[in-house]
Amino acid sequence: MVKICCIGAGYVGGPTMAVIALKCPSIEVAVVDISVARIAAWNSDHLPIYEPGLDEVVKQCRGKNLFFSTNVEKRVSEADIILSQSNTPTKTRGLGAGKAADLTYWESAARMIANVSETDKIVVEKSTVPVKTAEAIEKILTHNSKGIKFQILSNPEFLAEGTAIKDLFCPDRVLIGGRETPAGQRAIKALKDVYAHWVPEERIICTNLWSAELSKLAANAFLAQRISSINAMSALCEETGADAFRRFPMPLAKTTRESGLTEVANYWKQIIQVNDYQKNRFVNRVVSSMFNTVSGKKIAILGFAFKKDTGDTRETPAIDVCKGLIGDKARLSIYDPQVTKDQVLKDLSMDKFDWDHPVHLQPLSPSSVNQVTIVWDAYEATKDAHGICILTEWDEFKTLDYQRIFDRMRKPAFVFDGRNVVNVEKLREIGFIVYSIGKPLDPWLKGMPALA
Repeated sequence: MVKICCIGAGYVGGPTMAVIALKCPSIEVAVVDISVARIAAWNSDHLPIYEPGLDEVVKQCRGKNLFFSTNVEKRVSEADIILSQSNTPTKTRGLGAGKAADLTYWESAARMIANVSETDKIVVEKSTVPVKTAEAIEKILTHNSKGIKFQILSNPEFLAEGTAIKDLFCPDRVLIGGRETPAGQRAIKALKDVYAHWVPEERIICTNLWSAELSKLAANAFLAQRISSINAMSALCEETGADAFRRFPMPLAKTTRESGLTEVANYWKQIIQVNDYQKNRFVNRVVSSMFNTVSGKKIAILGFAFKKDTGDTRETPAIDVCKGLIGDKARLSIYDPQVTKDQVLKDLSMDKFDWDHPVHLQPLSPSSVNQVTIVWDAYEATKDAHGICILTEWDEFKTLDYQRIFDRMRKPAFVFDGRNVVNVEKLREIGFIVYSIGKPLDPWLKGMPALA
């Protein structure tokens, strides 16, 4: 029996391995993590992440050919194929802080794999990593191999939060990159044979390592480019009355700069700046609309997840928006149907580039968190609030009883819709002052421009 081990029981590792186990009953799949709490959750009735359909898949396979364990070294030593979903956070200090990827966790994982391996292994990188990361991993493994042969593959994920299981069941492409050597091609075929259990062969694209790594960075960067274009146009639409938040392309900017392509790097950096500008502009709109201060005012935050149908908060615009409001001393009442209180507080207590570091290394509760209350009901969140910020497009926010909400809010009552969820005209008829991103401005707001 082929054995696959995934290092990292997070948003990619858990769902991906669950689907592989479901589609490949002849393969034994293990997901390992050093977090005891996270593994305990995967083995319970309350999974640590929310994705539509994930619970059913896990329950069908868990204990049969799908296992979650903290015994990392044992499972790695037994595996034929090792998938690593090691974190690649942005460096927070030292050279390249705020720009370069921190490969500490990848290096640690590679050294552990080399140390415990007693048979040849295929090691697969699934994280979003800078180009040439596979080469670095290969060097670590080769120089610590004790005669064991390792083949390195790049198999980037193209999952979207909220549709991860659907994306895994029916991917538009599976990309596998490896060495253009006989051993490298055999490794590619071994991983391809796994996906071929359910993915049509024409959708499994095989290439070299560098192309696979670059393709993931390019996909993220193009997404950020589309978002920045929308953000730029929405600002114009609001001011002119026309009717019409980031995946970091930072690694691509860094790669192009290191390749001597300064102008190209500056282009991608500008994409990031436009997307940051949109979040800052949203916060400034809230503050300027409410008489230039939200100090001591209750602001209801509806939605904290990156998007609907997921509990993933990585790079969610809600973090920056909430921090901006906290900076002006607002009191926040936050409701999200899937994001836990602990996760919200951790996200708001971390520095900008700390969010994707392992949970056990994350700080817990700074003094600013005292301004934050987490509730489990939208009506409780909005009671006695001066304003509402809608930051995730959960379907339930479309059908709330906004008349009931209006009646229990302070007046004037504001709604700042960052996801174009609400019916603007209906809310204005109720009496709300409404700001919907990219839509013509409420008459109240026209004399109160968002600060730059």
